[in-house]
Amino acid sequence: MRTRVNAWSPAPPTTADPDPHAAAVHAAQILDGRRTVVLTGAGISTPSGIPDYRSPGSPVRNPMTIGQFLSSPDFRRHYWARNHLGWRHMDAARPNSAHHAIARMQRDGSMTGVITQNVDMLHLKAGSVPTLDLHGSYGRVICLDCGNLLSRYTLADRLDAVNPDFADRVRSRGAIEVAPDADAVLHDTADFVMVDCENCGGVLKPDIVYFGETVPRPVTDRAFAMVDAAEAMLVAGSSLTVMSGLRFVRHAAQSGIPVVIVNRGGTRGDRFATLKIDHRCEVILPSLTATTTLL
Repeated sequence: MRTRVNAWSPAPPTTADPDPHAAAVHAAQILDGRRTVVLTGAGISTPSGIPDYRSPGSPVRNPMTIGQFLSSPDFRRHYWARNHLGWRHMDAARPNSAHHAIARMQRDGSMTGVITQNVDMLHLKAGSVPTLDLHGSYGRVICLDCGNLLSRYTLADRLDAVNPDFADRVRSRGAIEVAPDADAVLHDTADFVMVDCENCGGVLKPDIVYFGETVPRPVTDRAFAMVDAAEAMLVAGSSLTVMSGLRFVRHAAQSGIPVVIVNRGGTRGDRFATLKIDHRCEVILPSLTATTTLL
């Protein structure tokens, strides 16, 4: 069964674990000698300047749902106007120490793969192979009619050509607030011009899973296979609020695979965890990497 992705409120503030080094040592002892699969969420990327929806203290946001996107050209124009300004912020983001720590553990053989709920491509930029983009990638655009794929760079060139002064006009009104999922906070987008698929004239959509949309079955099957091939699971920066991520944690726990969760704030998967660390990924994961090499 495919999982529907829904919008949820941010987690309430919590108190971080007081001794992150001791917590990292404990995690290393659990994972040591076990082939480990990693599941990551937005909390791993916030230090790279990409805001998220559910970290403690995050502002309440109302992302566009798939139903809205498909319902009218006005909604699609509004989305693409926001995305046209915001996606380059995500494209300019660089991996932080948590992404690099995971990539190092993959290279030394202790991590077997990454399943990420993020669309920011930061694991790829850090050199993590293999990485499964559970919710797609901001760097691809798909035609909903013919299935044709094109890069976000290609679409940007086409949108620049028909909206030559759009970005300058928006910036002249004040600072642009960047929102999650490669868009920006804009309200007046009536003058933005959208383009259609050059191949068939169909509707273009980012190749990402929207809120309310389902994760494709081949993607979930591959993710379950990665979990089944592992001997432990590390969750980094995910509240596990939506079933698209939680089900893999639940599956691991039901299979007797130890689960370590690193996240600021409580998660929906805490009851399945062998160890829960309430702290920032960019603090715990590098320490975990260093500790693992000493065991």
